Formats: sequence, structure tokens, C-alpha cells
Amino acid sequence: MKTKFQQLRLRQLDAALAKWRNATLPLTPATGWVRAVRDALGMSSAALAQRIGVTDSAVRKLEMSEASDAISLGTLRRAAAALDCELKYALVPRKSLESVRQERAMLLAQQQVAAVAHSMALEDQAVDAHLTQAQVQDIAQSLLLGPGNQLW
Repeated sequence: MKTKFQQLRLRQLDAALAKWRNATLPLTPATGWVRAVRDALGMSSAALAQRIGVTDSAVRKLEMSEASDAISLGTLRRAAAALDCELKYALVPRKSLESVRQERAMLLAQQQVAAVAHSMALEDQAVDAHLTQAQVQDIAQSLLLGPGNQLW
């Protein structure tokens, strides 16, 4: 069963992430942020290399790996620090976490009820649509109140 603490934690995380979801953030430059910031500062790759403690070619590889989405967060964090920047990182759900849970519970409940409803209809014992929908709601609610791993 979902505890009050788990519900509170979900609401708090949803509220924090809503700020990111609603933020209008700039698109990542094609060359990546490291290269864009370094160029804007007028800093050479050799100067950045010295600040990070790597070779000039390592900085060029770092910039290429960022542009191709292959860079590690640790490497990106070190490059950001060398550029006097702060790395901000978040997974931003497209919608609230609570609505994702509710949608998932409804989908699972509909699948459970659909299998039984199909068998019943084949036996000419179809159940009224309103009762079926009430059953879906009840199952979804019990999935939401149970341990979260039932949803996945």
C-alpha cells in the first residue's frame, strides 16, 4: 500500500519537476554547450584543456562526444566547472508523475477487464458497459493504492 510518505514524496517531486516542464529552455546548440560557451568566452580548446588537465585533442573529443550525446555526466560536469559554469541535470516527465501512474493503472485495469469481458461476451453473458467501467475504476484504484511495482 502506498504510504502517506510515498504520496508526499511523489507530490513534492512532481512540484519540483513542474518548474522544469513549464520552463522555456533554449535548444542545445548543434556543437554542444561546452563548445558554444568556450567560443562565446573566446577561449581556445588548448586553454580549456589546461584548465581541465587534459590534452587539446581530449577537449576536441569531449566536445564531439557532447554534440553526439555520448558524453558522460562526470566529464560534462568537469568541463562545466572549467568554464565556470554549473551543470544542471534533470529527467523531466512530459506530464505529472501522478497522471503517469493513473494512466498506467487505467491501462492495466482495462486490460484485465477486457479479457474477462471478451470471454463473457462469447458466452452471451456480456456485462453492462457502466458496470464494466466501474470495475475498471475499482481495479485501477486498487493498483494505485498498492505497491507501485504492480504498475510496471
